[in-house]
Amino acid sequence: MPDWMTTIIEHAKAYGPKVLAALIVFVIGMLIAKIVRKSVMKVMQHRNQDPTLISFITSLLYVSLQIIVVITTLAKLDIPTTSFVAVLGAAGLAIGLALQGSLSNFASGILIIIFRPFRIGDFVEAGATTGVVEEITVLTTTINTIDNKKVIVPNSKIMGDHIINFNAHGTRRVDLTAGIGYGDDIDKAKKALMNILTSDPRVLKDPAPVVAVSELGDSSVNFVVRPWVKSDDYWGVHFDTIEAIKKTFDKEGISIPFPQQDVHLYEHKK
Repeated sequence: MPDWMTTIIEHAKAYGPKVLAALIVFVIGMLIAKIVRKSVMKVMQHRNQDPTLISFITSLLYVSLQIIVVITTLAKLDIPTTSFVAVLGAAGLAIGLALQGSLSNFASGILIIIFRPFRIGDFVEAGATTGVVEEITVLTTTINTIDNKKVIVPNSKIMGDHIINFNAHGTRRVDLTAGIGYGDDIDKAKKALMNILTSDPRVLKDPAPVVAVSELGDSSVNFVVRPWVKSDDYWGVHFDTIEAIKKTFDKEGISIPFPQQDVHLYEHKK
């Protein structure tokens, strides 16, 4: 038998089992990674998780499992993996430092998707912006303001500040203040204000609307006017109630004080 053939046979005996074991580990490992990915995807879909979050989590899990399979396969071939892991760690650190802001937005986006402090269509105040949520991604949230401006807010800014979700409970309380003169009849004014609220079909009966004297001001007796409404009716009731108060007070002869200043002139005698 030629020397070259003998060398091949010797190498095959020495490395053949390792190569075969490495192939088996690689094939089975990749198969397990796919099974785990599909299983996690089904569980998250069954729990009605956000599609964006499902896609990201399953993709990240699948890539991580593939890296583990590759490292294990190389170890079966007696190839040093320490340097390979060190390179991956250094690359991850460099990428993390270069993308600090993006990673912060990304982490905040994951928290928003998981905990859902608001949903698409909610009217919110978040990231110093007030409006209706149009889109939520892992990096940014798009909000349409009341005057129809499209604002794209970084998720880290949203999670780093307070979040007010006006649609969270489905109902809201309209808080208004109405003042009358000290010479006017309090009971008459209170009855007129309550009639305004009870005659509006958008005002909820439960919780009941509240009209009460809240303050004896410098020039007026102030009432708090607090009807409860559905969130979608908030601004309509707010504006219509203010208009109705003015018209009703004019009709009933109830005065609405406004700031005044008296100027007294004195004659200076020498």
